[in-house]
Amino acid sequence: MLSESPALFWFRRDLRIDDNTALFSALKNHSRVFCIFVFDRNILDTLPNKTDRRVEFIWHSIKELKNTLLAQGSDLLVVHGHPECLIANIAQTLKVSHVYTNHDYEPSAISRDNTILKQLTELNIGLKTYKDQVIFEKKEILTQSGGVFSVFTPYKNAWLKQLKLSDLQKYETLSVSPHLTRPKENEKIALRQTLGHDPTQLPSLGSMGFNPSNLLDLKIIPGASGATTLFEDFLKRIDHYKNKRDFPAIKGVSYLSMHMRFGTISVRKVAQHAWSMYQNQHSQGALSWLNELIWRDFYFQILYNHPYVVEKAFKPEYNHIEWNTSETAHDLFQVWCAGQTGYPLVDAAMRQLNHTGWMHNRLRMVVASFLIKDLGINWQWGEKYFADHLNDFDLSANNGGWQWAASSGCDAQPYFRIFNPINQSEKFDSEGTFIKRYCPELSKLNKKWIHSPWLAPAIELQVADVKLGLNYPNPCIDHAIARTQTLNRYAIVKKQKNRIKT
Repeated sequence: MLSESPALFWFRRDLRIDDNTALFSALKNHSRVFCIFVFDRNILDTLPNKTDRRVEFIWHSIKELKNTLLAQGSDLLVVHGHPECLIANIAQTLKVSHVYTNHDYEPSAISRDNTILKQLTELNIGLKTYKDQVIFEKKEILTQSGGVFSVFTPYKNAWLKQLKLSDLQKYETLSVSPHLTRPKENEKIALRQTLGHDPTQLPSLGSMGFNPSNLLDLKIIPGASGATTLFEDFLKRIDHYKNKRDFPAIKGVSYLSMHMRFGTISVRKVAQHAWSMYQNQHSQGALSWLNELIWRDFYFQILYNHPYVVEKAFKPEYNHIEWNTSETAHDLFQVWCAGQTGYPLVDAAMRQLNHTGWMHNRLRMVVASFLIKDLGINWQWGEKYFADHLNDFDLSANNGGWQWAASSGCDAQPYFRIFNPINQSEKFDSEGTFIKRYCPELSKLNKKWIHSPWLAPAIELQVADVKLGLNYPNPCIDHAIARTQTLNRYAIVKKQKNRIKT
């Protein structure tokens, strides 16, 4: 039976109506459901760049979401501020009995939600939260001894063994959408008195201190409509995903990561399609992509169960690595950031990130390995740079990926596995197509030399108009020497650990 008391649904990392767990539950249990989104100043005020594609992506997605709700006779309240100062007050003003939202697993978000729970409890308002952005969460997938997995392959096997069709079942939010509501005139007046402004009006980017970016010029389509377009396109190519996913110059991946990050598409929807295609058509591409979705769940459960990884290495002994702190370390880091290392694949990848906010996953591994194991720089420097620049930045995956590259994380690559940037370039961009796209100064160089221009004969450089040290840098470091230094750096830590054991 529907409750006559209204509820408030709080959008966060789930910017869609369709197949939204907490929204479905709210609509199923209440005759009136208000919707709200908070542009969270706890996050926005810390962003170093006020021309941020992610903020603009969210803004456009919220605009689309608001228009969708308006077309259904409802509305979306949008406010800019601190949720700890807003949610409870708005809930009280609208006289709701419950606030609904979906789980968040980051330590700061958990702390925020605990604060809001306490505030709501004091007002005799309930807070109900649900699993939505993962298939399995927290401690749902455990080892036979009841522990949390720290190695991916046995986690994946347990994940697949435990998976049931009901885990991928769609929540038919649209079937109960008539219960979505908008504030009545007296409620709007009360909200304006509480907030000092009208939350039914969408604040502009400028009013929040942000500028338009090149988001739309990059043909990035925000919102649920953009996610649907990309997903439908990917389904036509998914069979080839396994064979094409490692090559940055070709259209081999889904490009859905930003939409997955902000929840403009349901993880159940994409996982169900991948699972169905594998089960019914034996699509190895679909299985390979499902494997990536399982990695996503894996890193979420690592972050939730081991929140210390935000500040420290998953493997404690790696907190004692003596990183490069010489006078040149900061200069080398800036060279890496700018895509001026002299290693073409590394440079092209970093320039792609700086220009578009996105980087191919193979290249994320290559540039991370280069920063950590060629330049000897603390992985946390790179992790923060990615956090500031990636459109699809997600704390769990970003931290997990960087710790994997640094060999300090769960199920990480061994410390002695060091990517050779030249070999990676020759293997995954053999024609130099991707390099030429982002390093146009090398576009005339023969593919034999484009992976290591400093080895090219002078005549080849002259013909290609490549002037090393002038229009393209010499290598900032010798890979062979750096490799030896890294092996020594990590070996010291391993020896210390072994001495402690004995």
